[in-house]
Amino acid sequence: MVTNGVANPQRDSLADVMKPIARHMEETNVSVDQLVAATGLDEKLVNAIIKGNHIPSPLQRQRLSAVLGVSKDDISWGHAVPVEHMRGNGPQSGRPT
Repeated sequence: MVTNGVANPQRDSLADVMKPIARHMEETNVSVDQLVAATGLDEKLVNAIIKGNHIPSPLQRQRLSAVLGVSKDDISWGHAVPVEHMRGNGPQSGRPT
């Protein structure tokens, strides 16, 4: 990757190593049901994590990565849903949005 005209080989190698949890599940043939059963986490929570709608706690990361047989640092845990900036202050300020 090139940033400000300078190549950053460390960043490229991190992008190659870190993959979303869904990719690790595909590679290890682990289903959502198996992940839920092995981690003891709620199915809705696991689905939200897989879809990128929820960032898991450190303990949840440890449980999920252990089932997949990878380090928690090998999984990219970021949000997949873009942040939307809302206009106005909303009804709590007595103003319309």
